Amino acid sequence: MSPFRSAPDPDLPDDAEQTLVSGGRRSQAELLVERLRELGWTVGVAESLTGGLVISSLVAVPGASAVVRGGIVAYATDLKQSLLGVDALLLEAHGPVHERVARQMARGVRNAVGAAGLPADIGIATTGIAGPDSPDGQPVGTVHVAVSTSLGSRVESLVLQGDREQIRNAAAVHAVSLALDAL
Repeated sequence: MSPFRSAPDPDLPDDAEQTLVSGGRRSQAELLVERLRELGWTVGVAESLTGGLVISSLVAVPGASAVVRGGIVAYATDLKQSLLGVDALLLEAHGPVHERVARQMARGVRNAVGAAGLPADIGIATTGIAGPDSPDGQPVGTVHVAVSTSLGSRVESLVLQGDREQIRNAAAVHAVSLALDAL
């Protein structure tokens, strides 16, 4: 039994349990879904190195279906172009791990998961190198996270430490946090 009790409710029977229960600290994903619901906004997610971790964290939240339109895991470079509209010349010149690629992925996913001719209200994107090796010479842990809304886009570039799993998880957490900050 909890040591925290509410004042008796005259509308409940005398034997009804009346306790205040805290669910603990809410996750960033829960806060993001709640804020999107408050705004009446929808979200789409484009992921590369995180491979679905961002969208998974959002859909794990009860009620997420009211705001989550969908996600695209564009792991292969050509999918970033064909599914998300990332500029082919940009990909050729800089490769898939670049801040401008992340920005275009975030914009592109808004259109890709939109409805009735309108884009999703917010797009979130991740691209980077989780390791253990780097295919293009950039440091393992290089990550670009982007958020796009009708008001503009924001990209954060990071160099995360840890093994492959730690880098992927940290990038996913950062993506949700950046989206929450954008709202």
